[in-house]
Amino acid sequence: MSKSTEKTAIYKNPEVPLDERLDDLLNRLTLEEKLTQMLYYSYAIGRLGIKEYNWWNECLHGVARAGVATVFPQAIGMAATFSPERLYRVASAISDEARAKYNEFQRHEDRGIYKGLTFWTPNINIFRDPRWGRGQETYGEDPYLTGRLGVSFIKGLQGDHPVYLKTAACAKHFAVHSGPESERHEFNAVVDPKDMYETYLPAFRDAVKEARVEAVMGAYNRTNGEPCCASKTLIQKILRGEWGFEGHYVSDCGAIEDIHKHHQLTNSPEESAAMAVNNGCDLNCGKVFEHLKTAVEKGLIVEDTIDKSVRRLLRTRFKLGMFDPQEMVPFNDIPYELNDCEKHRQIALETARESMVLLKNEDSLLPVDKRGLKSVAVIGPNADSKQVLLGNYFGLPSKYVTILEGIQEAVDDKTRVYYAEGCALGETPESFWGNPPTTGFAEALATAERADLVVMCLGLSPEFEGEEGAVANSDGGGDKIDISLPGFQLELLKAVQRTGKPIVLVLLNGSPIELNWAAENVEAILEAWYPGEEGGTAVADIIFGAYNPAGRLPLTFVKSLEQLPPFRDYSMKNRTYRYLEEEPLYPFGYGLSYTKFEYSNLSINSKKIAISDDMNLTIKVDVENAGEVAGDEVVQLYISLQERSISLPKWQLNGVKRVHLKPGEKRNIEFHIKPRQLAVVDEKGRYLLKEASYRIYLGGQQPDERSKKLTGQGVLYQDIELTGKTMELVD
Repeated sequence: MSKSTEKTAIYKNPEVPLDERLDDLLNRLTLEEKLTQMLYYSYAIGRLGIKEYNWWNECLHGVARAGVATVFPQAIGMAATFSPERLYRVASAISDEARAKYNEFQRHEDRGIYKGLTFWTPNINIFRDPRWGRGQETYGEDPYLTGRLGVSFIKGLQGDHPVYLKTAACAKHFAVHSGPESERHEFNAVVDPKDMYETYLPAFRDAVKEARVEAVMGAYNRTNGEPCCASKTLIQKILRGEWGFEGHYVSDCGAIEDIHKHHQLTNSPEESAAMAVNNGCDLNCGKVFEHLKTAVEKGLIVEDTIDKSVRRLLRTRFKLGMFDPQEMVPFNDIPYELNDCEKHRQIALETARESMVLLKNEDSLLPVDKRGLKSVAVIGPNADSKQVLLGNYFGLPSKYVTILEGIQEAVDDKTRVYYAEGCALGETPESFWGNPPTTGFAEALATAERADLVVMCLGLSPEFEGEEGAVANSDGGGDKIDISLPGFQLELLKAVQRTGKPIVLVLLNGSPIELNWAAENVEAILEAWYPGEEGGTAVADIIFGAYNPAGRLPLTFVKSLEQLPPFRDYSMKNRTYRYLEEEPLYPFGYGLSYTKFEYSNLSINSKKIAISDDMNLTIKVDVENAGEVAGDEVVQLYISLQERSISLPKWQLNGVKRVHLKPGEKRNIEFHIKPRQLAVVDEKGRYLLKEASYRIYLGGQQPDERSKKLTGQGVLYQDIELTGKTMELVD
């Protein structure tokens, strides 16, 4: 082809409709060239101006593994904000930094791993069991909350430009995936249609149908016998068929190899590659798709099928502006100076504050008046740890504030801040060095005895929970064996408590911890998660009253694992707040405040509603700050079917709004409920609107007895009736 003809190639013309450009480019590619585009390390095709591109990038809570970037709270902490608006702001900041870094990487011809625009985020799996090491990456245990937060995060990453994507998000891991990590390459998650459609799929449906997520990543495991990265049911029937997903599907890293090596469903790499692509997997994080040429030669797959995958992948790159003139793509102007900027640091601080959950505050110990405070003892292995600020899948903050540093900065010069590590985070050979594991207790007790206030910083770290291979000293491959405080942390806490000094227990962790003793014997408990680069500032702000906490637990803190089924059981029976049979220690949706909120005037536009697919249900309630401190309230709406012919959740979160109210301020909060939110999921996985009585609950918590006991407050409720013939809602 002549040079002059190449200049006028249709695929290079931004004025031509995208489908025509794709047709033109596909027609120019040889089979071998097409196959090079289906690997996550896609090759350059110089004759067509296609540049090398690496699809693998991470931004779970900030641009990760690509140098300096703002580090926001870990995903489970962001979930505790119960604020879709907050997650949108965070994701928008992350995508600004992603483009800023990408623009510079391109300018310097750096096209390596973690340097692109296709981000394998968010993780919207359901955190169904507290033992799972990767639960910290999720938005918790509730399908509705996970869906709302996931949609906001995806929209923030992808932007709202009518032509171009700011970045491409990826919902993962599809589907029915939450451990065990040690068995993920061979495990078969068995789940019935009801649990599948009621619990494990809704957030993915929201990501596809509402957020229009550009990519979906398959899980390592099998679901009901089918490998998730080559599942006809998941990819073809549900994702592309029922939901109309038009983006690309990517395997988790090494998952295609698992099909023959661990699941043993095929006998060779070419058979695994063919199975995956024939069932709709387009991109391989791994190297097995290098065998697709052999698969074609053996008749295991035809080139037309490969064309469909390559077309979807090229479409994403076109939408990111990679084939258009530099000046046409507005995001190419985002300057490097936006990366790790002061504005984003402030967003990280705000998010950390909003994420923290006050679990206990006996006799209103908090907030502490720092005026006249002579001394504070900051004790614990997480007190001065950078690692616990970051969680996993993180970038490198140019500045970070540990809990110790935050408290040192918050108090005035006349206040003495003592520090003692006390003990190692857990029992490891390195923590002994010939000394007994309690060797640090003496210093901790010495500081506590001299202090007016003790801040104990305990919990976990990514060394004790994480992905397979990330946790070296666990038999669970990243999962926790139990949910107690590791090592001698509880013994340290008990020893310090015996000094009689008031204690604020600050937990840094990504999953529930057994807190039975602490709940009975410690004055105040603050759940801080893995709080990001400004975590120490946020903790100090809450302890000393510069911020009024309003975070809520996005998952249940059980009293012990004895309350739960075996880890490998994927049935929802007796799992999460919706089906838990015994009383938890701290319930989903729970969190305390320094002020009090009162609810009144609950109203519903109709108490009797005829069943239809366009039903209109509007719910309003007045919320007033009846205390003396300004603060946020997390208004929660739950729905319960009062008449049960099948197994159903006790109640289900179906609305959430976080609002800021000054003392004495009252605001009317309005919710609009869609027909799907009133549907029940039957044993076949169908969404049915049935003639029945429903109860609508509104308050700052669940309508359970444990939340009422902990907060001293109940919730409002009203009943409504659906009337008419049963109707199935179809996607």
